[in-house]
Formats: sequence, structure tokens, C-alpha cells
Amino acid sequence: MYQWLEADRHGQSQDAANTTSGENFDQSPLRRTFKSKVLAHYPQNIEWNPFDQDAVNMLCMPKGLSFRTQTDNKDPQFHSFIITREDGSRTYGFVLTFYEEVTSKQICTAMQTLYQMHNAEHYSSVYASSSCSMDSLASSIDEGDTTSLLKLQRYNSYDISRDTLYVSKSICLITPLPFMQACKKFLIQLYKAVTSQQPPPLPLESYIHNILYEVPLPPPGRSLKFYGVYEPVICQRPGPNELPLSDYPLREAFELLGLENLVQVFTCVLLEMQILLYSQDYQRLMTVAEGITTLLFPFQWQHVYVPILPASLLHFLDAPVPYLMGLQSKEGTDRSKLELPQEANLCFVDIDNHFIELPEEFPQFPNKVDFIQELSEVLLQFGISPEGSLHCSESTTKLKNLVLKDLVNDKKNGNVSANNISMYEILKGNETIARLQALAKRTGVTVEKMDLSASLGEKDKDLKLQCEEAELRDYQLNVQLREVFANRFTQMFADYEAFVIQTAQDMESWLTNREQMQNFDKASFLSDQPEPYLPFLSRFIETQMFATFIDNKIMSQWEEKDPLLRVFDSRIDKIRLYNVRAPTLRTSIYQKCSTLKEAAQSIEQRLMKMDHTAIHPHLLDMKIGQGKYEQGFFPKLQSDVLATGPTNNNRWVSRSATAQRRKERLRQHSEHVGLDNDLREKYMQEARSLGKNLRQPKLSDLSPAVIAQTNWKFVEGLLKECRMKTKRMLVEKMGHEAVELGHGEANITGLEENTLIASLCDLLERIWSHGLQVKQGKSALWSHLIQFQDREEKQEHLAESPVALGPERRKSDSGVVLPTLRVSLIQDMRHIQNMSEIKTDVGRARAWIRLSLEKKLLSQHLKQLLSNQPLTKKLYKRYAFLRCEEEREQFLYHLLSLNAVDYFCFTSVFTTIMIPYRSVIIPIKKLSNAIITSNPWICVSGELGDTGVMQIPKNLLEMTFECQNLGKLTTVQIGHDNSGLLAKWLVDCVMVRNEITGHTYRFPCGRWLGKGIDDGSLERILIGELMTTAASDEDLVKQCRTPPQQKSPTVARRLSITSLTGKTTKPNTGQIQEGIGEAVNNIVKHFHKPEKERGSLTVLLCGENGLVAALEQVFHHGFKSARIFHKNVFIWDFIERAVAYFETTDQILDNEDDVLIQKSSCKTFCHYVNAINTAPRNIGKDGKFQILVCLGTRVCRDRLLPQWIPLLAECPAITRMYEESALLRDRMTVNSLIRILQTIQDFTIVLEGSLIKGVDV
Repeated sequence: MYQWLEADRHGQSQDAANTTSGENFDQSPLRRTFKSKVLAHYPQNIEWNPFDQDAVNMLCMPKGLSFRTQTDNKDPQFHSFIITREDGSRTYGFVLTFYEEVTSKQICTAMQTLYQMHNAEHYSSVYASSSCSMDSLASSIDEGDTTSLLKLQRYNSYDISRDTLYVSKSICLITPLPFMQACKKFLIQLYKAVTSQQPPPLPLESYIHNILYEVPLPPPGRSLKFYGVYEPVICQRPGPNELPLSDYPLREAFELLGLENLVQVFTCVLLEMQILLYSQDYQRLMTVAEGITTLLFPFQWQHVYVPILPASLLHFLDAPVPYLMGLQSKEGTDRSKLELPQEANLCFVDIDNHFIELPEEFPQFPNKVDFIQELSEVLLQFGISPEGSLHCSESTTKLKNLVLKDLVNDKKNGNVSANNISMYEILKGNETIARLQALAKRTGVTVEKMDLSASLGEKDKDLKLQCEEAELRDYQLNVQLREVFANRFTQMFADYEAFVIQTAQDMESWLTNREQMQNFDKASFLSDQPEPYLPFLSRFIETQMFATFIDNKIMSQWEEKDPLLRVFDSRIDKIRLYNVRAPTLRTSIYQKCSTLKEAAQSIEQRLMKMDHTAIHPHLLDMKIGQGKYEQGFFPKLQSDVLATGPTNNNRWVSRSATAQRRKERLRQHSEHVGLDNDLREKYMQEARSLGKNLRQPKLSDLSPAVIAQTNWKFVEGLLKECRMKTKRMLVEKMGHEAVELGHGEANITGLEENTLIASLCDLLERIWSHGLQVKQGKSALWSHLIQFQDREEKQEHLAESPVALGPERRKSDSGVVLPTLRVSLIQDMRHIQNMSEIKTDVGRARAWIRLSLEKKLLSQHLKQLLSNQPLTKKLYKRYAFLRCEEEREQFLYHLLSLNAVDYFCFTSVFTTIMIPYRSVIIPIKKLSNAIITSNPWICVSGELGDTGVMQIPKNLLEMTFECQNLGKLTTVQIGHDNSGLLAKWLVDCVMVRNEITGHTYRFPCGRWLGKGIDDGSLERILIGELMTTAASDEDLVKQCRTPPQQKSPTVARRLSITSLTGKTTKPNTGQIQEGIGEAVNNIVKHFHKPEKERGSLTVLLCGENGLVAALEQVFHHGFKSARIFHKNVFIWDFIERAVAYFETTDQILDNEDDVLIQKSSCKTFCHYVNAINTAPRNIGKDGKFQILVCLGTRVCRDRLLPQWIPLLAECPAITRMYEESALLRDRMTVNSLIRILQTIQDFTIVLEGSLIKGVDV
């Protein structure tokens, strides 16, 4: 305060003054806050828990020091806090803040001076505004302008002669474990001792010395009673096989948020999003944060955890990492005024208003409905509404508890008459009563003491019981709710051990290779889970908390098990004992928690019977006359008696002794492992912090240097995370061997891929929101892109140059090519902006990332975006990641590595959007007519649907069309109506390109379309192949240009083999048999892959090396294809002759069963061939053979194809049409062919509609 006055007197700017007080100056001086400081702490220091002065100072009074007068509310406020160190260890603080009268004359005078200055300023500003706009003021001020100003001044003022000034002061206990209830009681008793009429029985030092040095930690599984100033305090600790200690009442957390909201926030925490809690009350922030993190068992939050964020550390919200932070809301400010650096992945929890904002694309917790049902049953047993109670102010809860306590008493003593109860029932939760009670409390009347029926003596006895009763209920509710949550995880991860990969022989080798190792078989684990769990689990097993859990599991083979892991594993063992059945396939049937009763009983037993009682507080050897009692003032304590405890019973000593023993054990162990201790520690730290960017920023008075260092850590962390994520995406996509060999298998499960891409989108959003100057919109990346687009479009308008357009279509020898697709960041943005399906900026940014990734342009686009340096400088502070040159280059390089694999992450996600396609038909001009007179048509099919038949404008070989996303393209049907004189058409191939993603498919043909030429086909089904992205325009043109005939293997196969006799070398019998084996093998492999990883079955059946092509080779071997009167003979001619023979003769066989089988095979064979011949399609003879083979495989269960081959081999036409040496005339070859084909009869083959359209069997 003095500093402020000094600054003002010297005429310094308000900013300079601002930093000293940390509060704005529009507020009246009593509403401002001032710098606080630690006055004293005892003992001075503890070796294993050093005193962190800055952090304690900030967290005891997060807003700073505040003043009040006698007219203000001066109720003491309790809150707690937590200090998380960089290694993740935690210390809890419990604080009671109260107001003490200011005795210093100087401070009172300074306050009055501040008020005079403030009022003078305020008066002039109000006066000025009243002269300018009378209308606006008229609505807010009574008739007399000046009188109202006087009123205003009187209400908002401080007069040294009239008012008493009070200042805030805190007493705080700092403990290693969260014994919140016990500490709260102890502090309240200490405060009462200071404010009561009579001095306390003993000096305060006795009680403080007692709790510091003489009250031991209760042993696990035991309870302990120690003594406060007026009454005993009880605390307890869970046993070694129970859930760890948690003393924050979950009842409050559920009442504050409501069950549904709490489960949603819990899911966000599990998925490691950024969670921001928002409330006026510090204790509420702590209750919700601690409540939710407690429920994570057996996992632990691994990232930044600051449940109470001091006002001076607001820039922490800029942290581009997952965090769980609590922010105090100021009265009267609403959510819209809150400027948050990043919201793309933020879960915002407004505790006071019972409201949460969730991130987009948010998977639900498995079995959420049943889970919520089970939890609400537990809550209702304790009389708590699952919706939560919006205004659970302290006074109303106190009243509620009073009612509860009295009802409980009634059971015991029958001492409350019925009418009292009904009156209480009416008052329960009544706001007016709550306000009255608060008022009564302020004026010093205590409502709680008002007992309606019991005499004084009884009353005291009962109160003690009641207090324990309500507390016991809280403890029981806590443990039952936690059991329900823990049970979900034991059910979900009951067999997690089976998927832990333990490769390392010893700890040293494991720690050194930790980063390269996969230590959990995620794919197998997910394939074992029920389908509805997958969206959540696939994301959860990518989190840091899950990774740390698995690391702890692996470490447990060399060192003591992590306590949480030990409890969790013992629970899983228990489940296994009860379920004697073999490990079943996971079902999604919900199994309720069965241990609720036991858990509640064990707590009850501990609290009913005290296991230990601590030494009573006693007189200490103190100097007489110091620390004299003065009501309402907390005395200055004698530090020498509090500096050290009694030598014999010093629990710190014993604790450090056990720590020594543990260290000794570790030392021997590490020597045994053969690792230098420091080195091992370093490894351990590194291994454990792997993937964590910054565990915990330090709470201290931040100098620019400290802030710079923190930001530097963030930048390094983001880069490391980018490296890990891109590497993981590559490895997943290619498989480990492929990465080593430098090539990859092209697909991973859609689910896994989606999860990784979602986490990449999240990383990019966090990078783009680091160090933002001013936040615009929820997505930092999209707002940067929009600003870039605006600038570029302005420049385009200025330039208006034709150069901006892509190169003109280049003609090649064959005359037609696909025009090159212009690579443009802006164009890709426009595609996304035109998608009406996406409603939010976050969604647009994600869609744009997916599109760029699919086009292999992500790195290039981002490089272009960042190349506009003036824009980047305008948007980002100097320390932002995007302005660190070297890191940015490395980041773009890591993203560039993703171009090594093919993604379909845009096409496969936005399945309903309209997409423009462009198709080009490339004829072989040298051999066919340049112009055709008939009317051609085309139909394009993909995994998601087809276009239907589209007429091609005459003599135009190129067309564009728009239709709903077809997915990956599979086939093209092309044909014409054979009208006019020039109706024969030799087509080399068809090219189709998706104009948004740029994926280009080539459909090779190499055959004639026309009656009386080739096999007389007027339509053909072409099978597509995705072309690899061209390195440049030139390459694209080269690729699109018609390949010379001899270079195209597809053409060689497809030109009717008969017409090529003599020109090409025929395959020998060995090659043909190998081809059949290979084709069948590929189909078997296809069905052994997980469903989401399978490629196109159509290609395996009808593609270049597919089954149809292999069987064609078999049937062509030894085929007498000499031209009879210059007419080609086709395989289909042989099949038709066989049918004619089967239909006219009945064969005679020795065995009657054989006759029946043979007859039915003949019948189906003839039926299928006739159905194909009568189909309303102009398909040529080779096309018909393809359909027959496809139909034969489709109904594999009836074993049609393997039955038909022996029929054909034994039909008389074979001797006329095949040479002696033909494969089909060799008994052994035919039998082996049948055996090979039988291997695919176990699979359900679903054919693409375009292959068998119009054939009715």
C-alpha cells in the first residue's frame, strides 16, 4: 500500500503501480488486493519437505491481502491447496483465513488517503458523464443527482474516525497427506481459541507443538485420535489393500456438478484434455479437482496440476500441454468475458453455475448409462440427488446436516418430537433461512447451539456423536463411490497383463531403450474389446497416464510395486478367483460393483473404535510473559520452542531413518544391477518423464527469466511430442519391419488411425495457441488460416495476373490428359468452407488437417502459412513456438515424414459430402477410329456407392461430374450403344480423379468395344488402381500419357490372349500353377486381416493378378484357338458347348450318390451360364467368363467353382477344343486345382454390385 502511494506521489504510471498491488484501480481501495507475505513458519525446514515460501504465500492468499471494515462480512474462510513438485510429489496445505483489526495508525491513514484520491477521480468521471448523457444516468440514479453521489461515497468509503479497518491473515498447516477434515477441525479450534472471551486452557504453542511433533501419522488401516484446543480430532488411514487416502468429500463434488456432468469431466481428465475449473470459492476448486483425480485410480494425472491458480500466474493458461487448473471467478464476470488462449481441446467447468463446456469429437465413457445408474443408486441411498444441488451454500448444507443429525438422534434417544422434525423439513434448503442464519452468525448469534428439546448436558454429549455421524456418512459415501469407479477399471482392464510386452532382460537395458520400445500390444488389446468401448479405449491407451501405468507394471519386476498398482493387481486377482471360468471374450455386459458393503464397514469399524490416541497437548518450557493473550489477535508465537520437537519421540527423525534405510536398500539394489546410482536416478527420471512435456511449472514470483525458461521448456516439449507422434503414426501405418526396410503395408485399423490423427490435430491446435497475442475464435489454427486467406486474396485482387492459374492443359501424343491439379492452400481452405456439414472453427481446422494429410501437403501448406512472417509476428509473441526458427523447421520436417504413407483420413470420415470428379477416357488412336458415332456411357463405383450410368457427350473424352463421396474408387463400367457406322472403339484406359483430394485412379482396359471385333463386347468392367502422387506436374503428364503398349502389363493381359498368339511368350505350366496359388493365397490373406485393414476384394478377384486372370491362364493353356474361317474362339465358346452337352445327355455313373451330386452340379452350372447369357447387358465373352468365376466364388459355401472344374474337364468337348498336353486334360493338375480352390470356400465373399449387375441367378 505504501508502495502504491509512493508511486503515485512520484507521478509514475498506473502500470508500474499496478504490478505492486496486482489489482486494477477502477475498484475502490477496500476492494483492491495487496501483496501478502509469510510472517512465520515452524519448523524452519524439514529435509525431505523443504518449505516453498513463494508457493505457500501465493496459495494461502491467491488474490493477495485484503481489507474490510466493520460493515463487511468477515467470516473466516477455509480452503486447501496443493503444491506439486516437478517430480510429481505433492504437499497439501490447509488454510483458515480470518480478519484481524489493523492497529497501525499509518496504514489506516494511508487507506483514507487512497479513498480520498479514489473518490475525487470517481466523482469527476461520474460528473463528466452526467453532463454528457443525462438519459443513461436518469435510469440508474434517483432524482437528486448530488445526493445520490453522496450516498455512493458514504457507502463506498472509509473514514478513519468512524470505521474500524480489518486485514486478512491466514493460519496454515502443511502436510504430506491430505487429512483435510482433521486439519480443518484443528485450525477452526485454533481460531476459536484466539477469538473467544476466555483465553485457551494452554498457550497456543502447546497445541501447535503437539500437532507438529507429538501426533504421529496413523499406521495404514488404523485410526488415531489427537486433541485440539477444545475437543478431540479423529483421522484414519486406509489399509494396504484399500483405495488410497482421500479426505475431500465427494458428496460436495457431486452436488456441485451433478452426476452426468461429473462423469463427462472425468472422461475429459482420462483423455488428458485441458480442464479448467472455474468458481468463486477456492475450496470448491480443490474439492472438484481432488475429487476427480481421486476417482482415476489406478491411474494418476501426469500433467500440470494447479487446482488453485494464483492471480499472478494467469499466463499458465497459455501452456500448450494438457492441464487441470482451477481459476477463481470474480463476482459478476461471466464466461464470455474470460479470455482463454486455447479452447479447441478445452473442457470448461463452471462449478458455481453447474455448467460444463466439452471439447468437440468427444467419445463417451464405456457403458455410461449403466454406470451413471449405478452411481445414482449409491447417491440416493445417502439422500443426494444425482442432478446435484445448484446452490449448496455452506449455511444450507449446515441446516441439512442439522436435520440429518437430529433424525439420527431420534433413532437413538427418541428425544425430538414429531412437530420439530416437520418444521425442520420445511426449512430444509430454504434460501431465506440460510441468509438469516448467515446474518445471525455475523452478528455473533450462533444458530447451531439452538437445540429444540434436549437439556444442555445432553446436548454436548449428542453433538459429538452427531458430528461423527455426518462425517462417517461422508466417509462411507466417498469410499462407495470410489469403489464403483475402481470397479469399472478392474472390469475394463481385467486382462491387461496379457498385453504387456516385456522384452528387456534387466532394468538398465529397459531404461536405455525405453523410447524405442512398444511396451503394450495395443492392437491386440483393442481387438479383444467390445465394439462400443473402442472409441474411448483407443484414445485412452494413447494417454500418458496409461503409459505410466504400464511402465510401473514393467518396473515392478525389478523394484517394489507402485502402491496403486499393487492394490489394482490384487483386485484383478480377486476377480479371477471368483470367476473361475476361462478368460472369456470381453463382453459389454455391465457388471456392478459387489464390494460396496465391505468397504463401508471397514471405514465404520475404524471410526467406531480408535486404534491409537496421541499424547495430550501439555505446557512447554516457555519464557513467561511472551505471547500474552489478546482477544481477536493471533499472537506472535515463540519460535524457539516450535523449532524442534522432543528428541525421543520425533517422528521426523524416524521418518528420515526409514528413508535412509530405503535409500540404503536401493543403493545395494542398484549396485547389484551394476549401475551408478546417479546415472540410474537420471535414467529413472528420464524414463518416467518420457512424453511428459513439463510436469509442473514452479509457483514462484515470476521473473521474466523464469517465464522465458518455462516457455522454452514448453517449446522443447512440443517438438518432442511432435517427433513422437509422427514416428508413432509412421510405425503404426507401416509396421516395424517395413520402417526398417523403408517400405510399408498400406493400411492400419481405421480406429487406431483416427485416434492418432485426432491427437495430431490436438497437438497442432496446442502449437498454434502457444504465445498468441490476442485470441480470436476457438481454433487458433483456423483463425491464422483465415487471416492468411484474407491477405492472399487481397494480393490476388491487386495483382489480377493470369499467371496465378495452373498450367494450361497439355496435349500429348494420345491427345488427352488430365489437366494438372493446382496445389493451393487457399483452394483447400475453400473446399472446407464449402462443406455445410461442418459447423465450427475447430471442426474446420480438423477437416483441413485431414485433407492436407491425405493430399500429402500438410508440411508444405503449414510452411507456406508460416512463410508470411509479418502475419506470424502480428499474431504471436516472441517466445511462441511458431517464432522459434529452428524448432519450427524441425517440426515441419517431422510432419514431412508423414508423406511416406497413404492416408484416406478425409475421404473416409466425410462420407456424405458432395465431391467433384473428373474423368478422361484415353483411346489407342493408332489402331482405332479418332471419331466414333455411337453414344458412349460410363458408371464409376467406389466403396461407398456409384454414380449410376452417365452419358458421355459425343466425341468428348473428358467430363467432370459431382456426386456424393464414393470413397476409394474400385471399378468403372464403360460401354456404348453400337449405333452408327464408326461404332468400334479401342480404349486404352480410363482415368478418374477426385478434384478435392487429388487422388487419381487408373482403370486399364486395352480392349475393343464393339460388335464383331475382339469378343464382341459393348461394355466392360474395369478395375481401378490408385496412382502414386506425382512428384511434379511434368511427371503427372508423363504418367497420364498413354503408355506404349509393350510397357503395360495390364494391356498385355487384357488384349485377348488369342489375338496375341505368336507375339508374346506364353506362360509355362509352372508359372500358371504358381499364378493360381498366388491369387488364392492373396484372398485367404485378405480374410485373415482385421476387417478394417482389408484392401479391395474386387482387385484380388478381377484385378491384374487376380483369380479370374489366373483361371483364364489355366483355360487358355493348350486351347486350340486356330481361327476357323478367321473367327476367334473364346473360352466362353467352350463353356457354352459344355452346357449344350450337359443339357442334352444324362451321364451314367457307377455310384448313385455321385450321380445326384453330379446332376445338381450340372444343373447349377447350366443355370448360371444361361442367366449370364440372358442378362440385359452387352457383355463380351471374356466379361461373361469373369462373371461366372465371380459367381462361383461368391457362393463358395456350396463349393460351386471346385465342382464345376471336374465337370468341364470330363466333358467331351474338351478333346475337340484342347490339345493333348493342356492342363485341363491332366488328371493330377485338375485335382490339385480343385484342392486349391477349396481353401477359399470357408470365407463369405461379397461381390461388388457393379461386377454382377443385371445377372439374375
